[in-house]
Amino acid sequence: MAEGKRPRRDTRTAEEKEFDQRIIDIARVTRVMAGGKRMRFRACVVIGDHKGRMGYGLGKGADVTLAVQKGATRARRDLVTIPIEHETIPHELRVKYKAARLLIKPAPKGTGVMAGGAIRLALELSGIGNVVTKVYGSKNKINNIGALFVALRRLGQSVAKRSVLNAGKRRAQPKNKEKETETE
Repeated sequence: MAEGKRPRRDTRTAEEKEFDQRIIDIARVTRVMAGGKRMRFRACVVIGDHKGRMGYGLGKGADVTLAVQKGATRARRDLVTIPIEHETIPHELRVKYKAARLLIKPAPKGTGVMAGGAIRLALELSGIGNVVTKVYGSKNKINNIGALFVALRRLGQSVAKRSVLNAGKRRAQPKNKEKETETE
């Protein structure tokens, strides 16, 4: 090693190491100002821990690295927990988000992630091993990712409702059995 140079340290925090990130889309956007055009960059970033937690964010900045950093911090703020049952999702969903419509279905073991484009990149970070998706109506990557996250949030809500209902049924059943044995 050359004199005066230290080995590079990993400056990422433990939380940042926990998540992998993928850049879904980078676009150069211009705004017309009084003095001319102002150029900025927009980045759509998806993060995931391969264990059922993921998020996405849009970031804009003067250069690409700033836009990606802002997108990643927004994604960390808005994480979604995905219910994964037998390496797939619990049930089928159809979602509409802006112009994008998304169909997401559970798949048997060994199918893999059958999805196109941006949806595949996002689902690979989620930890879902077997799923089938189809996007209708839009080729816009950002809207497609938005539709995916609407679907994943609904999955989490429906599973939470189902578990609350099941817990109520479990509590109600022993009381009914006790009443039956008392009357006999």
